Amino acid sequence: MKLPRIYPILDTRSLAAKGCDAETAAAAWLDGGAQILQLRHKGTWDRPVFEQAERIAESCRAHHALFVVNDRADVAKLVGAGLHVGQDDLAPDRARGLLGPDALLGYSTHNPDQVDAAVCAPVNYVAIGPIYSTASKQHPDPLVGLEQLKNCRSRCSRPLVAIGGVTRETAAAVFAAGADAVAIINDLLPENCTGVNLRRRMEEWQQLAQM
Repeated sequence: MKLPRIYPILDTRSLAAKGCDAETAAAAWLDGGAQILQLRHKGTWDRPVFEQAERIAESCRAHHALFVVNDRADVAKLVGAGLHVGQDDLAPDRARGLLGPDALLGYSTHNPDQVDAAVCAPVNYVAIGPIYSTASKQHPDPLVGLEQLKNCRSRCSRPLVAIGGVTRETAAAVFAAGADAVAIINDLLPENCTGVNLRRRMEEWQQLAQM
């Protein structure tokens, strides 16, 4: 498969720190050209959060964009979304068995050995990171860096998504190192997270993807 080169992540903790909710950001990013969104919520999945995920899923369908839920296979199945799992989440083969053969499934890795294992798993794409220092995780894995990204590119037959601290200034180097897509959290959040500013920031990223 071919992933969109810009992979925005709706990280609810990062959004809350900016005084913004996931639904507002999703609408603005979709209007700005996003072709995929991932919802990452590390807190409790209560009814309001689930209903918000349903609405974001519907917005993605209306924009013909992919929607992915992080960690929660049950939520992904209920809202008709793809799923992204990490090393400590539900194993990819179990997730594939639950979601079926057609669902989009991504898998996080942090070193070459994990990339090798991921290539043998029933996943559609492999994420690798953190490429740079990141503030979006409380306990991040060791930095991968560009040289290790190049190494992982040579070992990976699946689309490779680079994540972790990638900015508009560093995106070109990350693409040059072999990433098919870059997953973005904080650099998609302007200081003032209005709908207009969020859309403009996404438009900036979409222009980078065409270079």
